Amino acid sequence: MPRQARINEEYLHIIVRGIGKQVLFESDEDRIHYLNLMKRYRDDCEIIILAYCLMENHVHLLLKDPKGITSEFMKKMGISYALYYNKKYDRTGHLFQDRYKSENIRNDEGLLAVYRYILNNPGKAGIASPQNYKWSSYQEYDKKTGLTDSSILRKMIGNRENFQKFLKNDDEEEFMEDMPVKHDDEWAIKKIKMILGVSSGTVLQQMSKSERDENLAKLRKAGLTVRQIERLTGINRGIVQMAKADKQNRPC
Repeated sequence: MPRQARINEEYLHIIVRGIGKQVLFESDEDRIHYLNLMKRYRDDCEIIILAYCLMENHVHLLLKDPKGITSEFMKKMGISYALYYNKKYDRTGHLFQDRYKSENIRNDEGLLAVYRYILNNPGKAGIASPQNYKWSSYQEYDKKTGLTDSSILRKMIGNRENFQKFLKNDDEEEFMEDMPVKHDDEWAIKKIKMILGVSSGTVLQQMSKSERDENLAKLRKAGLTVRQIERLTGINRGIVQMAKADKQNRPC
């Protein structure tokens, strides 16, 4: 691996989550919109994005912030996306959980560790291998143009072959080229829309208790896990579990 470059400015690992594990992205259109906002406000705030990963209910960012205005960047992102999401899905209220979390990175080792962690997130979650996940900056590693600027990381890691070895050297964990995933969240979202005839799983929050519980039981019967239902509807796990029990024990 090439000699590591020294870091002279502060880098940040940012995590933003949906409120109550609320799903942030119901479709690819939503993810594309979020990335377009990132590009827009990146340029406005002169923020440098080194890496990103969009998960269902949270986002990881690795930023370089020479002007110290990350809070302004994240505020613009949060307001703009929440307005878009709430309007599209006929929703009201907060979308994001409190303020974003921010971790300062002050040395080479920390930067590399966070970079690896962000890109390996889909694999850790059992969704897809990093190289097969569409909604991270993995494919931008050796591109000169794009949403991210990985030039300093390329100086530290080297060519794409070294990059792939670097990602795999995460507690010696190896990721399969094609990780088999049964009933992932994309499948679950389609099931929710098909079975319940709704545009989003979050609609269940607006139903009466009896209607909500009946629909939650339908989703469990269709093969969705409690964790998936919690993520995709924003309804607490305990309520999902109780709804299943109530449905099973209800007299004919």
